[in-house]
Amino acid sequence: MPKKKLIEYLDENKVKYVVISHSPAFTAQEIAASAHIRGKELAKTVVIKIDGKMSIAVLPASYNIQFESLKAMLGAETVRLAYEQEFIDKFPDCEIGAMPPFGNLYNMDVFVAESLADTKEIAFNACSHDQLIKMDYSDFEKLVKPVRLKFTYHTML
Repeated sequence: MPKKKLIEYLDENKVKYVVISHSPAFTAQEIAASAHIRGKELAKTVVIKIDGKMSIAVLPASYNIQFESLKAMLGAETVRLAYEQEFIDKFPDCEIGAMPPFGNLYNMDVFVAESLADTKEIAFNACSHDQLIKMDYSDFEKLVKPVRLKFTYHTML
């Protein structure tokens, strides 16, 4: 069952979604294969640090972050992946590595890849390694109000 905080938030905002159960998977590629979702529609949540501030980058599973581009776009001194020990306590209701892309629920800025915004629906971890939530991208954008930037490059999935 997806975590209560996330489900309550979606229900309170009258968002239509489906919960997809799949066998336990830990990488974006494994999740996409296990849940039969195209890599471009699976939104992975990546915790990053921008000049020391914890933030979330949301991008398609089949893409990676171009850190130098993101740094330049944000006018930041440093942009890097956050270490697990730096954010382990920020998502108390989630299994580590299974955070949903709702940074607004965790007091974090959210940056979404332009490449993800082109999809009609997205699926993402529902705070566990065996469940996803699938919903319209437009609803995600309305709720989270992420900053949309072009900071990714495509990889094979």
